[in-house]
Amino acid sequence: MADIRIIELSKVLLSFSFFLYASWSDYKSREVKNIVWVLYAPAGLLLTLIELFYSSITLLPLYGLCFIATLAFAIALFYTGAFGGADAKALICLALALPFYPYGLVNVLPVDISPLMHFFFPITVFSNSVLFAALTSIYILFRNLIWRWRTSLPLFEGEQRHAPLGRKLLILLTAYKLPIEKIIEKWYIYPLEDIEESTCGITRKFILMPKESERDAIVERLSKAVGKGLISNSIWASPGLPMLIFITIGLLVAIVFGDVVWILIKHLLG
Repeated sequence: MADIRIIELSKVLLSFSFFLYASWSDYKSREVKNIVWVLYAPAGLLLTLIELFYSSITLLPLYGLCFIATLAFAIALFYTGAFGGADAKALICLALALPFYPYGLVNVLPVDISPLMHFFFPITVFSNSVLFAALTSIYILFRNLIWRWRTSLPLFEGEQRHAPLGRKLLILLTAYKLPIEKIIEKWYIYPLEDIEESTCGITRKFILMPKESERDAIVERLSKAVGKGLISNSIWASPGLPMLIFITIGLLVAIVFGDVVWILIKHLLG
């Protein structure tokens, strides 16, 4: 058992070391070099195989199932635009290093273990991270309200005022106003509006699911419209969250407290 605890401690420390560096890199540049995952993946794989050899080799098929499920999940998130490349690689590497909850290491903590945590620990980390990332919507909403109070300018202009209430609320929770210069400067900031030119003039429309491949063209159209004075220099844009920070927080919370979503559901259901 002592050997298992040492291996589990090594895996947890290894994971946090790479995740902390990746989080810092994600915050600074919204990019993480591939060498991080190239080093993390084989080290995590080796430690997990050693652990399985010492504890129970019969868990090897479950290890493979967890990895395949996490791999498919991460790839699906990436290709739907919900996850960045580094985020997907982080989740895949986590499945290699920590596929199961490290019971032997932290069994003294009052952790609320959900059914998902037993054999799909990376998915629990993901659900925790999404929950914490969603809390940033509170900050974004207050930022928009303060902007409205300080500038006395309308939050929605032109055709935007006639957009469905649900769409406007979603914009208020996920984006804020920025000058076009700031959007051009920061490549990871995505405009959530575009323009259409016609014989009737300029129409401003919302984009709720921006595509990376279309960003530059949209920014160029908006920049030209601002330069010609056709629209104001206050563009709705999404800040592009450094998701790896939230994944790291989700990992820490999962180890110390458990599955936050599971805990909330249990409390809601009594």
